[in-house]
Amino acid sequence: MKKNFITDLKRSHYCGELTKKEIGKTVIIMGWVKRVRDHGQIIFVDVRDKTGYTQVIFESDFLKNKECSIQQVGMESVVAIQGRVRQRPTDMINFENPTGEVELVAEHYTVLSLAKTLPFLIDDSSVSESLALKYRYLGLRSSRLQKYLKLSHDVYQVIRQQLSNKKFIEVATPILYKATPEGARDFLVPSRQYPGSVYALAQSPQILKQLLMVGGVDRYFQLARCFRDEDLRSDRQPEFTQIDLEMSFASEKEIRDISEHLVQILWRKFKNQNITNIPYLSYHTAKMEYGTDKPDLRNPLKLKDLSKVVKDSGWRIFEQVLEEQGAVYALALPLAKRDISITRVKKLSEEVKELGLGGMLWIKRDASGKQKSSAGRKVDPALLKSWCTFASGLQVLNEPYIVFILAGEVSHVQSTGQFLINTLGQEQDLIDKTGLDQFVWIGEFPLLKYDINNETWDACHHPFVAPNEEDAELLLNQNLKERELKAQAYDLVCNGQELASGSVRIHQLEMQQAVFQALSMKPEEIKQKFGFFLEALEYGAPPHAGIAWGMERLLMLLTGTKYIRDVLPFPKTASGVCLMSSTPSAPDPNQFLSLGITTIQDKKSFK
Repeated sequence: MKKNFITDLKRSHYCGELTKKEIGKTVIIMGWVKRVRDHGQIIFVDVRDKTGYTQVIFESDFLKNKECSIQQVGMESVVAIQGRVRQRPTDMINFENPTGEVELVAEHYTVLSLAKTLPFLIDDSSVSESLALKYRYLGLRSSRLQKYLKLSHDVYQVIRQQLSNKKFIEVATPILYKATPEGARDFLVPSRQYPGSVYALAQSPQILKQLLMVGGVDRYFQLARCFRDEDLRSDRQPEFTQIDLEMSFASEKEIRDISEHLVQILWRKFKNQNITNIPYLSYHTAKMEYGTDKPDLRNPLKLKDLSKVVKDSGWRIFEQVLEEQGAVYALALPLAKRDISITRVKKLSEEVKELGLGGMLWIKRDASGKQKSSAGRKVDPALLKSWCTFASGLQVLNEPYIVFILAGEVSHVQSTGQFLINTLGQEQDLIDKTGLDQFVWIGEFPLLKYDINNETWDACHHPFVAPNEEDAELLLNQNLKERELKAQAYDLVCNGQELASGSVRIHQLEMQQAVFQALSMKPEEIKQKFGFFLEALEYGAPPHAGIAWGMERLLMLLTGTKYIRDVLPFPKTASGVCLMSSTPSAPDPNQFLSLGITTIQDKKSFK
């Protein structure tokens, strides 16, 4: 046996655990070689594991051993090192590292696994996404991703504990299930035993958790894996985790109270923030003031409805828009702290046109009181000033400002308003990112939306959401156009991101059938897709409500990262590809034969 070989390969300490308490002790650490510094008579080796790293010293007497070749061990090789912990010299202490007051003097070591030359340095944040995802197992060794993985675990434990304390029980529901409408395409799994039939990977446990309430579970939760075949983006993956919970005999307020309690616990523990008094906005107020049902309340900019003010102004452009059931909104931007150039304003006007709006009117007042407008002399300056006064909410405008006025179809005006709020909020540095995260409840969503092209109604959320009590009779009688029917639905938004979404569910057979009828579903389709569920409602279903949180979005908010891939161990690209394993990949033809499937295959390479 080699002299430098450790005879008993049993780790005594993690690399990040060595402190002054261990001085004088003989310990064994195991981990990856983070860095090697060869100073000739002495070699410094940093050894890292999930807890951090320790500096190991190979002194001259040790290096004289011909069998010692530690300087030839490459970065990220796996080693076990036995040695004695000693105090670092005062001028060599590294106060930024928890183990920086001590060092380990090597007495024996064993190379457990050699690493070849790395494609990139472990903590290199500039590495391309494609390379990082191809070698994801290397990226996972970085201190940043190790921290995120540990945070994910800690958050899971807090959620489980808090919900268990409130008498929820954790129940696992099937992943292989029946295809049902949840707002996205299903991933389908062919059945070998029943050729021509498929399972669907559950988009969410929606029907299953309602059936648990019918089954008397009373309070359920699950960290549920969900699968949706939809286009990806920075905060979306084809598979994700929901914090899913459901309560029998519960109101919307009870669900919101439990959710707010979770927010307070999580943000206090992991962000040192005290979140209280989460405000509530109706869907229509949010769309009118922010142009979106996911407003970022850190941004002070708001839209103002100018429709009543400009209705009889004599300017035909606005009057015609209003006659066609359109809208006229304004956005006032104070310029006391930072100006905006006319060149930039004109560029914004072009960007607005690209978004589908015909254009926008702007009025700018500088610090001297001089007023400029894209309307030129077409509109009386006094009229423009009155519009600006209303838009800003001020009676006297002594500060420089610019007001943007948008007119057109309501949804276009709102989406354009959202674009301006977000763009100007960023460019003018108006978004407060130093204070508390800003939460808001959005409620009173529309229950149904009308598809003009197909002359049909669609569910705004999913078809199991209960209508508001005052709209229930209209739904039962199929009076769908008398007024907009509202849903008992609610979303929790944080910093402009939807964090959780829930609703009071339909628990009465007659009401559920009325929704399916409103959605123009044929009786045979209803029976085929939902017959088992409707039958369950005939056996005594309690009133119930629930909510589902996006776990990855929660982690993104807690870590401050912009990308969902940072909080997933093995994410896919924006095109749904796993570069590490070249997935999706063509199956063995025999697998298709065993399933009775014939395909026309478009071969693709995921290199």
